[in-house]
Amino acid sequence: MAEQLWIDVDRYAVGHLHESDPALEEVLSRSAAAGLPAIHVSPCHGKMLYLLARAMGASRILEIGTLGAYSTIWLARALPPGGRVITLEANPRHAEIARGNIALAGLESVVEIRLGRALDTLPRLETEQAGPFDLFFIDADKEHIADYFDWAVRLSRPGSLILVDNVVREGEVLDGESGDPAVQGVRRFVERAARDSRVSATVIQTVGVKKHDGFAMAVVGGG
Repeated sequence: MAEQLWIDVDRYAVGHLHESDPALEEVLSRSAAAGLPAIHVSPCHGKMLYLLARAMGASRILEIGTLGAYSTIWLARALPPGGRVITLEANPRHAEIARGNIALAGLESVVEIRLGRALDTLPRLETEQAGPFDLFFIDADKEHIADYFDWAVRLSRPGSLILVDNVVREGEVLDGESGDPAVQGVRRFVERAARDSRVSATVIQTVGVKKHDGFAMAVVGGG
């Protein structure tokens, strides 16, 4: 009963506050037809990313974990003129589908997909002086998100916003004895962020079509 209520509220919000978006609907349809797992952000969370990026005027955005580029497209649509999204994807098949979806949305001129393990790609971004980035969205394998977070801080500036998805995991984050590597990865991230004096962070629980989960938000130099 509770889960159905969460879903219905999400649908109510989308029905009233989201305009019809054939491109994003086609992106989801193509991704499903290609067999990608349905682990993309929800429409409400996608628009939240868009609104946050717009509100802070983010012109350089780094995403870790592209999948089918659904969240990438939300972020890229928020860019001001001259802005750019770099998105990192380890799976060649996912990257191929994402490229097609980005082209479908007409955003190939402002989005760059970097193929390879993020822990290999992130040092290259630092070497290239690709940053600092204004906004980071981390939505990749949870085992390594503490390391991704460290890299985000290294590639940031004062005031940069770091968002990390799927950190509640239906409450399993509370289980310090969990054998799930994703849960342990989230716990390492939360504990590391708590010790990092360079950021101010919190966790927001969410419910909806993605069930009970949540995201972390950190501001660099937040005090």
